[in-house]
Amino acid sequence: MLALLSFNLASENNQSTSHLEKIVLGSGCFWGAEKGYEELPGVIDAVSGYADGYGIRPSYREITKFINKFNPNNYAEVVEVTYNKNIISTEELLQHYFESHDPTQLNQQGNDIGTQYRSIVLYTNKEQQRIVENLVFEFQQLLTDSGYGQIATIVKSLDEFFQAENYHQDYIAKNPNGYCPDHSTGIRFSKNNIVEQKDNSELLEGKSVLVIEPQSYCPYCEKFKSLVVEKYKGNIPIIFRIALQLDGIQLETPTWATPTIIFLEQGKEVFGHQGYMSPQEFYKALGFFKLGDSEAYRVAFEEGTDTRFCKEYEIFKNTPDGIFIDKLSGAHLFDTRDRFNSGTGWLSFTKPVDGSVYRRADNSYGMRRIEIRSKTSDIHLGHVFPDGPNGLPRYCINATVLEFKNRREIDKS
Repeated sequence: MLALLSFNLASENNQSTSHLEKIVLGSGCFWGAEKGYEELPGVIDAVSGYADGYGIRPSYREITKFINKFNPNNYAEVVEVTYNKNIISTEELLQHYFESHDPTQLNQQGNDIGTQYRSIVLYTNKEQQRIVENLVFEFQQLLTDSGYGQIATIVKSLDEFFQAENYHQDYIAKNPNGYCPDHSTGIRFSKNNIVEQKDNSELLEGKSVLVIEPQSYCPYCEKFKSLVVEKYKGNIPIIFRIALQLDGIQLETPTWATPTIIFLEQGKEVFGHQGYMSPQEFYKALGFFKLGDSEAYRVAFEEGTDTRFCKEYEIFKNTPDGIFIDKLSGAHLFDTRDRFNSGTGWLSFTKPVDGSVYRRADNSYGMRRIEIRSKTSDIHLGHVFPDGPNGLPRYCINATVLEFKNRREIDKS
């Protein structure tokens, strides 16, 4: 009876208005665009696919053939966006669309060149058509005022949408170690959204790490922040900018991918990397950037060993009260309160700072030892042996991969 009652109520309530609409948008490669739409409040679904083609099969293998690269009848890479107009208006959605790519580029976005990458809006009703045509007129004025050319976006009615292969759906979520393309012009519909210019003087002095992120959401950037930046306490600053805030910086690496990670010295690029870097990859690059071709680098990344009674050991063996830190990440590793003189010529401790290191077996050189590595940067620190004082372990640690902080400095910070 309850089921029947529910059915009757549903049947009688058939005059409700649906606020869901679909529109198909093409702005270059559909991978990053799909993810960008999914992050907008009010977007119910975003599906990668193909549209506006004729005479060829709508498949990735077909549209990417060289013979179709400049074929005007080639299908475009597009995203079918389903949205709730009560939450996000058609105008707001299309403003995001125009602001998130360069609509003045004809049949390309950045390094992606070919008719499959054309800028295109395929509307599904007359109201969408009216809105997009008004926005094209409005955005063209803004672009012209900023020195850009004519908008190349095609605006037409949707004929048919073909869903892309499964491996293209949620591609960025399935491929966590890539980058998000960012070809936006930086021009905004609202003057309140004008890009704030930054003081880059900090980037023009000494060494720094520049991370280029987009103005919109980028999952690879968030992953890099979560796994690397939030745990980083090193003395080479990590500074974030968008591609439109790089005045005075001398770069060689293109800035259209996010994140793009640039290692700078005196405002000039030393080397750069497009895309996500794992903690291990980042710290190896940072190690070379900071340490160069040095004994410290060989110890940290080639599992070398300090010479006995090296100069760093002589400096560190009698420091005041404080903490020894990871030379790259700045993480606290060993406390002077746990230091003792083993007479070996290497720094010795009875224990590390809780949670700061991990152990792994080391059977190199025909020996069976237990290696100690930093949890944050994964650099080689030394070994642990069972012959410490009063039955405690002896952590035999290389001084060249450490830095020291006085406890009073730490307490003040």
